[in-house]
Amino acid sequence: MTVPFKTIEQLPIDGKRLLLRVDFNVPLAEGNVADDSRIRMALPTLRHALEHGSRLILMSHLGRPKGSVKPELSLRPVAERLSEILGQNVTLAPDCVGPDAERMAASLGEGEILLLENLRFHKGETGNDPDFARALARLGEVYVDDAFGAVHRAHASVVGVPGFMDLKGGGFLLKKEVEALSRVLEARTEKFVLILGGAKVSDKLGILLSLMEKAHTILIGGAMAYTFLKTRGIDVGNSLVEESSMEDAKAILKKAEETETAFLLPIDHVAATEISETASFQTTEGTAIPKGFMGVDIGPQTIKVYAEQLKDATMIFWNGPMGVFEISPFAKGTFEVAKAVAASPGESYVGGGDSIRAIHESGVAEQITHISSGGGASLEFLEGKSLPGIEALKPQ
Repeated sequence: MTVPFKTIEQLPIDGKRLLLRVDFNVPLAEGNVADDSRIRMALPTLRHALEHGSRLILMSHLGRPKGSVKPELSLRPVAERLSEILGQNVTLAPDCVGPDAERMAASLGEGEILLLENLRFHKGETGNDPDFARALARLGEVYVDDAFGAVHRAHASVVGVPGFMDLKGGGFLLKKEVEALSRVLEARTEKFVLILGGAKVSDKLGILLSLMEKAHTILIGGAMAYTFLKTRGIDVGNSLVEESSMEDAKAILKKAEETETAFLLPIDHVAATEISETASFQTTEGTAIPKGFMGVDIGPQTIKVYAEQLKDATMIFWNGPMGVFEISPFAKGTFEVAKAVAASPGESYVGGGDSIRAIHESGVAEQITHISSGGGASLEFLEGKSLPGIEALKPQ
């Protein structure tokens, strides 16, 4: 599909002050970047800008400081890691707006990089304050958004700033995400398999309703499976059940019957007395979970059934783990599904932090067609929702 916004190669960025919204919301450990995947995802756009002599001004959020300055959420480790990756100095501004930021942005030479301090140190970012957005916009001449993971947020740097800029568009990562997820949304393939896991039915209700008629088969795992099983009158022991979504779960099961969509729930489980490394656990012989136990992973028979469904899939979208995979005894279902997705001959798309982590930890990332950089954004896109950050880039 043609993306609904100009892309960076269509904008006059040569020698210009380029205000680039990136998603450098990376995990930190002991003052260092623990995983630089999100930084590396922005490299094609960064390198293109540098090749054109842009004076790069990068802006990002990190964590949830809730409008106050928290030194432990400074972007300094990100500036240091990006400097290492690019082999050139990345200067960190002491703030994202104000006299110092304006002076440092104005004095940038061609091909130089300034990283603004954490946007969320100001309440104006999440509140989309127009004065804050205007102050950010003053720093640049051209605006490019390459932060797909934030385009579903109506924040100042995402929707406010482009409202003050005549020259605006998307980066290569944003373009790639929109094109890839559009292929899923417009899927007309013979066997489209949707895999959903995670804790809550309510989190996945939108995508279920959106893709139900396109999907040939839906595979359900994670805690959300126990809500569906309980609606069918199956004993789920002490498993997490979203009582407020029981009626929605019933409606989804009914719609699956009406659309003749195969809606598969676990037929056995790994069940534990508690969620911990030292918990007593067992594999159930059937669908029911014994009293005093809670479901923490799909069982071996379910893994086998799900893997069989994925063998001849022509397209797959996966969001959400099959169990509490952070704890090693309860990780097998998620990792086996990851391997089955990778082994499938069809196109495979994965979104959501836990699913992406499972793909990488399983060592199969290179076999996935597209790994989305934004879990919430990818879900909302596939629900057919209008994403504020993309709307803000469209020509007026």
